Amino acid sequence: MPARLPSWAWVSGLTVGAIAAVTVLAVQADQGPHPTAVATKPSASADAHPTPKETAPAPVPEGSGTGRRVVYSVGQDRVWLVDASDTTRRSFKVWPGSVDPDPGKYSVGTRRQDPTTGSDGVRIEQIMYFTQEDGVWVAFSNAVDGSSPPPPADAAKTGGIRLPKADGDALWEFGTSGTTVTVVA
Repeated sequence: MPARLPSWAWVSGLTVGAIAAVTVLAVQADQGPHPTAVATKPSASADAHPTPKETAPAPVPEGSGTGRRVVYSVGQDRVWLVDASDTTRRSFKVWPGSVDPDPGKYSVGTRRQDPTTGSDGVRIEQIMYFTQEDGVWVAFSNAVDGSSPPPPADAAKTGGIRLPKADGDALWEFGTSGTTVTVVA
């Protein structure tokens, strides 16, 4: 009568067999066709003016000052974080509120890290107030869930400049109390 194999031997044998099968399949897949990039012509229905991808940081606007500062362009809906050597550390698009600050130099005043509800009903955090315009506080903030803000209700005065979550984190670290905020047109 043949000797009976212990159960661990069966499991080991099945495992070795499975590994061998996966290895064979991986080798076969690696030897299969490899698609290459093929240049294609845009179809007649393609947009004639596609939105360009940002490949380099947008230059800091002329007349935005010198030294360490946050630059906010009302016309470009963009923020730059500029260090003391006038090097841009980060630049990103933002969603402005319905009330724009006047061009000029301001300072980060009150900062509030804890979440609260914004005037648009969205939970926001990392709020950095820097001026008041027409009785409305203007501040940078980001949504707790990272969402973009809804369009403001008709005639609603909102001064929140909403940032994407990762950019909000970067601005929070950079824009300590007293940091210059330069607003340009």
